[in-house]
Amino acid sequence: MSTEERSVTTQSPELTRGLKNRHLQLIAIGGAIGTGLFMGSGKMISVTGPAVIFVYMVIGLMVFLIMRALGELLLSNLHYKTFGDIAKDLIGPWAGFFVSWTYWLGWVVACVADIIAITSYVSFFNASIPPWIPALIAAVALTLLNLQPVKFFGETEFWFALIKVVAILALIGARVVLIATGFTNPDSGTRATFANLWDHGGMFPFGASGFILGFQMGIFAFIGVELVGTVAAETENPRKTLPKAINSIVARILVFYVGSLVIIMSITPWDQLAPDKSPFVTTLAYAGFGIAAAAINLVVLTSAASSANSGIYSGSRMLYNLALDGHAHRKLTFLTPQGVPRKSVFLTCVFLFTAIPLLYAGDGVVTAFTFVSSVCATLILFTWGTIVVSYIRYRRRYPERHAQSGFKLPLGRVAPWVVLAFFAFIIGALLYGEDTRAAVIAAPVWFGLLAVAWVARKRRLAREGRPITRSIPVTVHPLDDERSPARSVPPSDIR
Repeated sequence: MSTEERSVTTQSPELTRGLKNRHLQLIAIGGAIGTGLFMGSGKMISVTGPAVIFVYMVIGLMVFLIMRALGELLLSNLHYKTFGDIAKDLIGPWAGFFVSWTYWLGWVVACVADIIAITSYVSFFNASIPPWIPALIAAVALTLLNLQPVKFFGETEFWFALIKVVAILALIGARVVLIATGFTNPDSGTRATFANLWDHGGMFPFGASGFILGFQMGIFAFIGVELVGTVAAETENPRKTLPKAINSIVARILVFYVGSLVIIMSITPWDQLAPDKSPFVTTLAYAGFGIAAAAINLVVLTSAASSANSGIYSGSRMLYNLALDGHAHRKLTFLTPQGVPRKSVFLTCVFLFTAIPLLYAGDGVVTAFTFVSSVCATLILFTWGTIVVSYIRYRRRYPERHAQSGFKLPLGRVAPWVVLAFFAFIIGALLYGEDTRAAVIAAPVWFGLLAVAWVARKRRLAREGRPITRSIPVTVHPLDDERSPARSVPPSDIR
């Protein structure tokens, strides 16, 4: 047996809490500002009109409720490291298996899409560069970044998120000046005013159908906000930092999504924005700021890199925990002395290189992007849904933990059911759209494969005389007294 294999079987690997409060806060911001805000908002506006504002507000409210539920669950037991741990403890081992592999797959697919997107942004600056070169460089760079201790991941995401925040705030500020000075578009003669929001067909120019279509595209923009729950396992003092990060989500959505689009459509009426171009570029280009195109493309490039970097981190940690449970190969539990699950990172990053052959798929790549986004949306709905169902089970099974919680989900009896009803609506919206219908129809195939894999894994563990999942100790910690030492009560193995 090799040294690495002995370390897997004789050590109890633990992820290190190397992320500080500023890391978690900026990661929360980065997760709340998805690439969909830059890439997909133009198309959303073209099919929804000003109603896109209400779409983002509704989705943002639901995401906030999901994150509050997740926050209460994570703080109820600090031995929960991922959504998989929560699901297997509160729903059952099969649920942990399903949600962990589904979340891992979702990020793998999203990371491949981000790598391809990076190549398109690089071509904006120099179209003569062969597309495989930036794809290869991005894949190698992201792999190396994620092989570093978690504090390096935190620093990288801190600066990636800071670039996005500064860029959006600067663009909002510039547009506010245009509105205040009564800027007039030299091409159309349209004056910048808030009345543009309702003077071009009203707030709902496409009626209910356009409003529904906005949801099927808008949900993709919020993928990644749940990353706060994953990084909490490696954050110092999560009882203080996690509530701050989650509670600030509402303000971030109102500023970065609602606020920025209100100002954009006030300067340039929604029906004059090109669906295939970023509205963040278009409005400033009309004002004579031609350099805005280059600046925004650079920001979107870093946004795509940030998304891929977060996806590798989150996916590798999920894979690591699957291996700890015996639901993936045991070698994936190996940690470096710095606490990095190196083999899980490598396996996750291998799939990044599949972006290179996809670059030469011809016109099918554009269609593939639409399919990929809808696949990711479908998979993330399952993950978010599992969090909500886990919360319902948590309140029923551990009423004493809920009563002692210092970070309760508002309207905890009603909110989970409202969110689940909203998810049913989103599934209907995805089925309603021709471009997104295929992804929803294909989802049962994936879950069917998972069911077969789950049965096979249970049989193998039974033959080896091992429990079907790793036990999760219970953290006994008075939530209102941080000075009290925490202690763990280990339960018996789940069989």
